[in-house]
Amino acid sequence: MAVAAFVIVTTEYLILGLLPALAQDLHISISAAGQLVSLFAFTVMLFGPFLTARLSQVGRKGLFVAILLVFGASNALAALSANIWVLALARFIPALMLPVFWGTASETAGQLAGPKHAGRAVAKVYLGISAALVFGIPLGTLAADTFGWRNTFWILSGLSVLMAGMIQAFMPALPAPVTKAGEKQSAIFKDRRFLAHVTLSVLVFTAMFTAYTYLADMLERLAGIPAAQVGWWLMGFGAVGMIGNWIGGRVVDGNPLGATVVFLLLLIGGMLATLLAVSKHGWLALALAVWGLAYTALFPICQVRVMKAGSSAQALAASMNISAANAGTGLGAIAGGAAIAQLGLPSLSYLAAGIAVQAIMLALAMARPRPATAR
Repeated sequence: MAVAAFVIVTTEYLILGLLPALAQDLHISISAAGQLVSLFAFTVMLFGPFLTARLSQVGRKGLFVAILLVFGASNALAALSANIWVLALARFIPALMLPVFWGTASETAGQLAGPKHAGRAVAKVYLGISAALVFGIPLGTLAADTFGWRNTFWILSGLSVLMAGMIQAFMPALPAPVTKAGEKQSAIFKDRRFLAHVTLSVLVFTAMFTAYTYLADMLERLAGIPAAQVGWWLMGFGAVGMIGNWIGGRVVDGNPLGATVVFLLLLIGGMLATLLAVSKHGWLALALAVWGLAYTALFPICQVRVMKAGSSAQALAASMNISAANAGTGLGAIAGGAAIAQLGLPSLSYLAAGIAVQAIMLALAMARPRPATAR
C-alpha cells in the first residue's frame, strides 16, 4: 500500500513540474494549465466523502486493484491528450478515486495492525506520500525533461498497473468492515466532536500550506539560494520529513490532540526561525529541518486523529480528513498569495503561524474534559 501510495501521490503532484512543458505543447498559458491543479484538489475535496461512503462495503483488495487500474487508464489518457479538455478529464477521473484510496488504505492498515498500533500502520502507508514528495516529483520532472511529459505519464500508467498486479498477488483478502444493523456511516456527521476534528484539520493544513506553497520562492528570493539549487533544498526538506512521518506515527496513538499541539508548536518555531535565518544558510538548514519534521508528521497525526474520532465509520472519516486537507491546501495557497500581494513574501511565516495558533487554541478547547451529563 505504501508503494501504491507513492505512485498515486506522484500522479497527483507530478503535474506541478510538467506545467511549462505541457502548456507549450498544448498551446495554452501557464495560468490555464495551472487550473488542472485546482481541478484535482477541489474534486478530491467535493467528491471524496460521498464516494468513500458509497464504496465502504466493497472488499478492500478488489477495491485497491480497481483504483490502481483507474489510475493506470487515466495516466494513459493523459499521455494521449490532444488538448487541455482531454487532459482535464484525465485528471478529474483519478481525483475521484484518490480520497477513496486514502480512506480505505488508512482503515485497512489499522485493521491489519490492530487498534493499539493503528498510528504506526497508517504512518507506514504515509511513507508513500513522503517518498513521492522527496523522490517521485523530482525524478518525474527529470524524466519529463529527458523523455517528454507524455512519456512520464506512460511510466506512471505502467507503474499503476504493476502495483495493481502486486496487490492482487500478495495482499491478503480482507472484507470490508461489517456495519451493524441499522447503523449508517453518515451518522458521524451528527457528531459535533467529529466535525470539530475535521475543522481542526482544515486549520492545520491551511497553516501548513500558507507558507509551504511558496517555500521555493522564499528560498530563492529571501535566502538568495540559486534557482538551480532550490530543488535540492526542497528534497532535503522532504527527506527530514520522512523522519517526522515516522515520529508522528509513533506518538499519535497515545494522545492525538496532544500530538497535534506539539507538532503545531514545532511548525510555528520552524517557520519563524526560517524567516529569521534567511541570511545564514547553516541556521537556515536547521530551521528548515524543524519545519519539515513538523510539517510531515502532521499528515499521519491528522489522519489518525480524525479516524479515531469517527471510529464507527473509519473509511468515511479518513476520507473526510483528506477532503479537509485539500480544503486547507487550497485556502492556504489563496491566503499566502494574497499576503504576498499585500504585505510581501516575509509575511507568510507570520500569517501561517497565526493560523497555527488558532488551530492550537481549538485543539486545547477540544481536549478539555466534557462535563458529565445529568441522569
